[in-house]
Amino acid sequence: MELRHLRYFTVLAEELHFGRAARRLAISQPPLSVAIRQLEESVGAQLFERSSKAVRLTPAGQALQASAQSLLQAAQEAATEARQVAQGAAGRLRIGFVGSMLYRGLPQALVRFQAAHPAVRVTLTELNSAEQMTELLHDRLDIGFAHTHQVPAELDCRLLVSEPFVACLPMGHALARKRTVAVGQLKDEPFVLFSRSASPDYHARILSVCADAGFYPEVRMQVRHWLAVVSLVSQGMGVALVPDAMRRCALPGAVFRPLAGSGRQSEAYAVWHAASRNVLVPRLLQELAAQD
Repeated sequence: MELRHLRYFTVLAEELHFGRAARRLAISQPPLSVAIRQLEESVGAQLFERSSKAVRLTPAGQALQASAQSLLQAAQEAATEARQVAQGAAGRLRIGFVGSMLYRGLPQALVRFQAAHPAVRVTLTELNSAEQMTELLHDRLDIGFAHTHQVPAELDCRLLVSEPFVACLPMGHALARKRTVAVGQLKDEPFVLFSRSASPDYHARILSVCADAGFYPEVRMQVRHWLAVVSLVSQGMGVALVPDAMRRCALPGAVFRPLAGSGRQSEAYAVWHAASRNVLVPRLLQELAAQD
């Protein structure tokens, strides 16, 4: 049974006249008769009663008519959906992200992206960098936003953000009154640090900033999210080095000060599978680039 046969059948069922049906279909009458005969052979039942005076649906034809219309509509909808997905007008976009991206323009880019693609289903999952690599490799994410450019060979990445680290201090801390803070001034302070398991790259980078200043930090607490780092600092539990973007989290009790003399940067990368054919990935990247 072919869709073409069903389309011919539904038109003939509406017209109940081979000549008029053939004209609607823009074909001659013989091919229409052949197609109807082939459909009847495929179904195993006579669908029309034909006489010199009239064409009528048989009970089998009446039973097929409603189903045929539904099948043709479903086929049309499937074709439309496939075309929209190929054009990026529909489909899905599965996004992984590290928490700092909430303060680096990702929400604003997604608002614009969703407004331009209302039929696209966007899902967001907060994951650390290593978890995102695994999900991308197993096709459970379409794009990730991570802290590292050290990615498997199957993945591509692009630098999105490069910004300085800043000192995050409790509001009542003596250094909070300074306009800038030298990293070395923090050497005797308890540190709240991003855990190595959550992001080996960031953990190592922060330790390197301290090592450049001649000390190894006294790490009191290790957490998995930047917001947890700032929250603990705001409650007087220690100090931290965080990306400049974390100023935007606006947690009361936390103060941010530029670092004097530190050239190391906090970086965020977009990561996706090199073999991806999802046209929505480059479109989201365009939205992120548009706000620079």
